[in-house]
Amino acid sequence: GKIESAHGGTLFLDEVGDIPLPLQVKLLRFLQERTIERVGGRKAIAVNTRIVCATHQDLESMIHQGGFREDLFYRLAEIVVRIPGLAERHGDPVLLAKAFLKRFAAEMNPSVTGFAPDALAAIDAHDWPGNVRELENRVKRAVIMADGKLVNADDLDFGKGDEEDADVLNLKSAREAADRRVIRHALARSEGNISSTAKLLGISRPTLYDLLKQYDLQV
Repeated sequence: GKIESAHGGTLFLDEVGDIPLPLQVKLLRFLQERTIERVGGRKAIAVNTRIVCATHQDLESMIHQGGFREDLFYRLAEIVVRIPGLAERHGDPVLLAKAFLKRFAAEMNPSVTGFAPDALAAIDAHDWPGNVRELENRVKRAVIMADGKLVNADDLDFGKGDEEDADVLNLKSAREAADRRVIRHALARSEGNISSTAKLLGISRPTLYDLLKQYDLQV
C-alpha cells in the first residue's frame, strides 16, 4: 500500500538493511517491473515512484553473510550518498544534543535548562556507534532522569554505573537495562501515577502497561 500511495512522488525506506529476505524479493520485483499487486488481487498496477533508502549497516558485508540480496543492492545503489557518522563530525554531537535537550525538556521536564560541563565532555568524547538515534535516545532518557536544572554525565548513562551494566552483553540488553532505569525514575517522579508517568515518558498508557509487564516492574 505504501508504494502505491507514493505514486508520482518519492518513497523513503529507512533502515533498508533490516528488511527480511522475503520482502527483499518483493521490493526487487517492484524495482524491476515497476508494478504491484494488491493483497488478494491479480491485476498488475503500474506505479511511478522514486525509491530512496537509508541504512546504518554495511550492506556489502551483509551480502557476503547472506543477509542481503546482491541483485537488490545493485538496483538500489545507482546513486550512493555516504553521510559520515557522528564520530567523524567533530562538534556535531554537542550541537545536536543541545537541540534534543531543548525539545525534550519542553515536552517532559521543563526544569531542565542545559548540560553540565561533564555531560558536554562525555558527549564530545563518546564514539556514538548508534549515531543520531543513540544520541537522541540518550538525551531523552537523561532529561527524564535529571533531578536538577542541568543534565550531568551520569544521567547520560554511558555504562559506567550500576550492577545491571555488568550483565550487558549486547545492544538489546543494554537498551532494556536503560529502559528499566528510566521507567523506575519516571514512576518515582510521578509518585506511581500511570497517566503522569506515561505522559512524562511520551508514550500511551497501554504501552506503559506493556513495558511494566515486559520488564516485570511493579507500581
